[in-house]
Formats: sequence, C-alpha cells, structure tokens
Amino acid sequence: MINLIPNAEKKEIIKGFYWRLVVLFFVMMGVSFIIAFVAILPPYFLSSVKNRIADTNLEALKNEPALEPNSKTLKTVEDLKTKLTLIEKTQNNKFSVLEKVINIVLLKKMDNIKINSISYYDDSLKGKKIKIQGSASSREVLLSFRQKLEDDITFKNVDLPISNFIKGSNIQFNLNLTL
Repeated sequence: MINLIPNAEKKEIIKGFYWRLVVLFFVMMGVSFIIAFVAILPPYFLSSVKNRIADTNLEALKNEPALEPNSKTLKTVEDLKTKLTLIEKTQNNKFSVLEKVINIVLLKKMDNIKINSISYYDDSLKGKKIKIQGSASSREVLLSFRQKLEDDITFKNVDLPISNFIKGSNIQFNLNLTL
C-alpha cells in the first residue's frame, strides 16, 4: 500500500499521538488521586473527631481530683493482702511434705524394687497416708525395704500386709505409710 502522507506530516501525527497519550495518562492519574482523596476523607474526619473526644475526656480526667481512699477501704485492702499471702504460703508448703516423703521413699528404694504408683490420701480422722504399689524381686528385698522405711522417723506407721509375702519372687506389693 502506498502512503501518500509526507514524512513531516507523519512526524506531526506521531507527535500529536504521544502528546494525547501523555495528557490521557495525567488526566487518569488526576482522576485516580481525586477518587482516592474522596475515599480517604470520611475515615480521616471520623478518626480526628474520635481523637478530639479522647483528648477532651483525658483532660477532664486529669482535672478531676483523685478520690482519697478512706480508712475502711485501706483496712479492707490490707486484710485482702494478708489473706492472699497466707493462701500463697499454704499453697507453696502444701506439696513440700509430699516431695520430702517421695524423696525419702526413692532414696530407700533398692535396685530390685520397682515402684508402680504412689498415692496420697489426706483423711481428717486417720491422718495423712501414702500408698505405694510396686514389685520386688524377692521377700528379703521387700522386707529390707520395709525395715528401712520403718527406721525413718518421718513415718509413724509402715504397714506391709503379710499377704504380700505369699509369693517367693516377683512379688507385687502394697505398702501403706502413715505420716
């Protein structure tokens, strides 16, 4: 196809095309900025109003005199503090006896004795009791373990029922300790 448009006019047309393209780009950018600005205005005004309200409330609270606690309130607070410290102390000491007893039992235990469970019972009538269940390799080992526990002053009574000695080896035993 033959192009009859002179080169100078072609360059003018191409130049005009690029100018229109640049103008269109800037118009679209301007429209985009205007839309973004309009979209951001309501949240900005809302947050500035909330900020002003919070500032006025803060100033009002700062200017308001602080209430002086009366003696009854102070006494109640001190009473609560003492009760809380008492509760915390009893909670901390509650398991220290058990920890001590378990440590004693584990120290007295020989290699031929396996402990399966240690149970703790706090009966108001009978006192604190610990039940140990396990297995021993022989009667002699079990008897020696009971003797070591009886020699310890921590335990008031060490009860090992005679029925535990029926079997000669691999004995399943139940041992009751009274604190």
